[in-house]
Amino acid sequence: MVDCVICRIVAGGIPARLVHQDDRAIAFHDINPQAPFHVLVVPRVHIPRLADLDDEALGGHLLGVVRKVAADAGYEENFRIVVNNGDLAGQAVGHLHLHVLAGRRFTWPPG
Repeated sequence: MVDCVICRIVAGGIPARLVHQDDRAIAFHDINPQAPFHVLVVPRVHIPRLADLDDEALGGHLLGVVRKVAADAGYEENFRIVVNNGDLAGQAVGHLHLHVLAGRRFTWPPG
């Protein structure tokens, strides 16, 4: 989608600090980090939100990428995954993305 900022990053039209890429997903540093380590894991295909993901294999793959990027950064034991689904949940970009946060203590409940 031309108007989707994440699709433009996936296509290489907007530069990003990539930490992972394969045929189904990419991961890159968030431009507004909320923790010392804050990476977004996104599918290459445009999926507006988690509720629209109907490919269980892709969902599993995205979680595998989350584990890999956390481990590669030295955070395999302690990291948080955040997925906002819809405007009221805080989703600001209409392309499924998993936030991987680490490097500080997190509290509960979040936000």
